[in-house]
Amino acid sequence: MEICKFNGNSTASVKGMQHVAKLIMNNQPTIAILSAAEDVTKHLDEIAACFFSRNTEEAHEKITRLEFQFIDFANELLTDDEIKHQAIRCILDSFQAIWKYCLEPFTSADEKDILAQGELLTSTLMSLYLQEQKVDNAMLCAFDFIRVGTNREVDIEYIEQKLDKQLKLYPGTHLFITQGSICKNAFGETDYLKQGGSDYTAALIGVALHAKEIKLWTNFAIRNNDTLVIKDADTIRNLSYSEAERLIYFNPQILHPFCLATARKGNVPIHLLNPMNPMVEGTYISDNLQNGEAVKAIAAKDSAVYIRFESNHTLRPYLFISKIMEIFAKYRTNPCLLTSSNDNISIVTDNKKFLSRILRELNRYAQIWVEDRMSIVSVVGNMKSSCIAMENRIIDALKNIPLRMISYGSDENDVSIVVRGTDKAEVLRLLDEKLLKPEYFGKAC
Repeated sequence: MEICKFNGNSTASVKGMQHVAKLIMNNQPTIAILSAAEDVTKHLDEIAACFFSRNTEEAHEKITRLEFQFIDFANELLTDDEIKHQAIRCILDSFQAIWKYCLEPFTSADEKDILAQGELLTSTLMSLYLQEQKVDNAMLCAFDFIRVGTNREVDIEYIEQKLDKQLKLYPGTHLFITQGSICKNAFGETDYLKQGGSDYTAALIGVALHAKEIKLWTNFAIRNNDTLVIKDADTIRNLSYSEAERLIYFNPQILHPFCLATARKGNVPIHLLNPMNPMVEGTYISDNLQNGEAVKAIAAKDSAVYIRFESNHTLRPYLFISKIMEIFAKYRTNPCLLTSSNDNISIVTDNKKFLSRILRELNRYAQIWVEDRMSIVSVVGNMKSSCIAMENRIIDALKNIPLRMISYGSDENDVSIVVRGTDKAEVLRLLDEKLLKPEYFGKAC
C-alpha cells in the first residue's frame, strides 16, 4: 500500500485537485490523505467564532459565502450532471449541519465539528472527481479508524484493526481517499490530532499498514543550507531519521516531529516530494543511510541566549549541576545545548519566557554571564567519533570567528557551535565553502 499525503494548498484550486488526481491514478494500492485549503479552514474558524459570540447575522453571511465557494468549485471541477448534483447535495448537507449550531449552545466540540467539514468536503470532491474520470475509488472517513484516548495519545492497534475492516469492505478497490488531522476522541466526539496534522495522519496510517513508504507531497524542499544566505543551496537527497530529527529542530516546516517519530518507530521510510515537480527525486528519510556523505546540511537557529554559570561553591559540583537542571525543569525551559566542567556550566536556550526567574533563582549558587542574540549553527550528517578530519575542517573554517560554545558527542549526527547572531551569515558561508562545495562534498570519513 502506498501512502500519499497532500497539503491543503495542493487541492485549493480546480487545477490543483486535477493535478493531485493524476498523481494518485497510478494503478497502485494507494491511500491519499487530503486536507482542507488554508483559506477554507480560516473561513470555518471565523464561522465558529461567530457562533461563540452569538453573532448569527455575520455567521449566516460567512456560511453563505463559503457554501457558494464550494458549489462554484464543484461546478468547475465536475462535468457529469449526476455526479455534479451528488457533489452539490453533499455541500448543502454539510452547510446545513453547520447552520444548526446557531440554534443551540455552542461548545468547543461543536467548533471541531465545523472545522472538520473542510477536510470532509475536500476528500468528497476528490472522490467524486475520480469517479467521473472512471477511476474506481472509495472514500474512508478518518472518524471510523483514528481515535485518541483520554491522554490524547493515538492507539496504533486500534487503527490497524479498524482500518483493516474498512479496507475489506471494498475488495478489488486500489485507491482510497481519506482526511488528514481529524479523528474521534475517547468520548466519540469530533477531534483533531495533536500537532502534526495530516503529516501525522499519514505516518499513523503508514505504520498501521506496514507501508513500503510514506509519500509527503509538499512544496517545501529540504536544502543543505539557509537559502537566504546561500542562494544555490542544494536539495538533500537522503537523510537518516536522526539527521532529519536534527534538521527539524532548526526548521519545523520540514516535517513535524510526531510524524517522524511515528514513522521511525514503525521503521517506515518517508519520501518528501514536490507535487509541482513530481519527477524530481525529493528527499528520502529512512534508517539505513548512516554511511553516506559525512556532511548532509548546515542549519542555523537565531534568537538564542548563551548563559554561563560559574559555581560560587555553595553546592558540591554534582549538586550544582543538579540544581541548574532542576530550576530549568521547574520552568519547563529546555536547554538547546549544554557543556560543563567541574565548576562551570554553559547553556544555550531559545526559550526566554521564564529566563529572568531562572536566573534569579540560580543567582545564589553561581556567578552568571548572559549573552543574547546568539545563533546556533549545526553541521548535520554522519559525524562519527572517528571523523577527525571533519572536526579539523570545521574548526579551520571558523578560525577567525569568535565561538561561544562547541557541542559534540550527544549523538553522531551533528556538531553544533554558538556564535553571535551578527556572525551567523559569515559562518554559514565559510562552512558551505569548506564542507559542501563539490571539492569537499561527499568526502566521508
